[in-house]
Parts: sequence; structure tokens; C-alpha cells
Amino acid sequence: MTAQHRWLVLRLEAPLVSFGGVTVDQIGVTRDFPSASMLTGLIANALGWERTAGSAHQALQDRLIFAARRERESPTGILTDTQNAKLEARDAGWTTRGEPEGRAGATYDSPHRRRRDYHVDESVTVALRLEPPLPNPDLNTVAAALDHPARPIFLGRKPCLPATPVRFGEVEASTAYDALCLVPPAENKGRPMRALWPDGEGPTEGPRVLRVLDLADLRNWKTGLHGGSRRVVEGMIVIPGVNP
Repeated sequence: MTAQHRWLVLRLEAPLVSFGGVTVDQIGVTRDFPSASMLTGLIANALGWERTAGSAHQALQDRLIFAARRERESPTGILTDTQNAKLEARDAGWTTRGEPEGRAGATYDSPHRRRRDYHVDESVTVALRLEPPLPNPDLNTVAAALDHPARPIFLGRKPCLPATPVRFGEVEASTAYDALCLVPPAENKGRPMRALWPDGEGPTEGPRVLRVLDLADLRNWKTGLHGGSRRVVEGMIVIPGVNP
């Protein structure tokens, strides 16, 4: 008999969402699905961890198994925000930890320029579990932190505040793909939805599979640099019901 696992279900929904990607120079892109490093940071922030706790972040990311499903596709595509700011030596910015953050350095003559991509009116469902289930944090601790976060939760970047509670519920299933299939869609049933699941956590071939790829979405939390890739499957999920 196939072992059943407990999955925590998240609904990542907001006017603006950024799931991160490989940043080149000042250009910050966004993927269509949340990355492993992004979910690690979201959970760690809810738990109240400091970013300097590299070992704790790394251990959490190493235990994270998840699949994600896009509830809808934006008709407007990606929104690109071009930012230009000239920061002086004594200028400070807001942070989620309640303390202002300043700029260090000796050159202040030129403006700080960057581009950031966002998904608009986004809604993504995530089913996740931790392997092994222990030690802490376990799923109960993560669920409690998402309900009562130590700091404000944001979906990728600080402007991306969730429009609904992040914790959506729980399901029991043998694989991440099966877990997503048990979660009711945010909109009409019967409509194909793009999804992403780890290799070994769902089908790898057949009509529902679009492609299998190595996804570079891991972070080395001790160095703050790219930490490698994982094998994932991108495909479609259809939950039977009334067609739209």
C-alpha cells in the first residue's frame, strides 16, 4: 500500500507577486511558480528567523517537498517595474523587522537603478510537506507561524502582501501531484491548470506532462549564492467538474 503523507496547503494570492529567478545585474525576473528558496524564506520569515541563521534556513530548504499549481493566467502578462532611487548617506528604508535599514558605502553621486518583474492578480496553490517530518519546525509549527507570523508575510518581495490568509488547509496524499489534485480550484472546475511538481512526486510522462527539466531554484543559505538545481516536472492538472 502506498504511504500517505500529510500536506500543508498554501494559497499565494495577491495583486502583485514575485517568485524570483536568476537575477542578472540589476534585472530581477520572476518565474511562474514559487521557488524552493522563496518558500524557505517565506516560512522562515513567518517563524521570525533572522537571515543570518544560514544553517537553519539550509536545513529547512533541504527538507522541503512541494508542488505548485497556477489557479489562473494573467491576461496582462508580466508587469515590469523600473526603479530609480538616489540614496544619500543618512537615508534609511523600511524593513519587516521594524528597524530602519540604511545604505553602506562611499559613493552616493549616482542613482540606484533596477528592474523588477511581477505577476499581476496572481493566485497559486502550493502543497508542501517536510521530509523528514521532524525535527522542528514540523508542519504544526509552520502552520501556526503562517496563521500568526512573527513578521509581516510577503510573497517574494516586500511590496507583495497577500490578499488572503496564506494557509489554506491540509490534505493527505501519497505524492505532491496527488495532493494538488485534492485541493479545490479557486475558480471553475474542469479548466486545465499549469502545475509543477518534483521528479518522483507525480507522473513523468503522458498527456498531462509538458516537460521535465532541471530547475535552478535552490539557494546556499550560508553563502547567499545559487545553491544548485533540482529535477522537476511541468504539466497540467484538471479537476473534474463543471466546465467554465
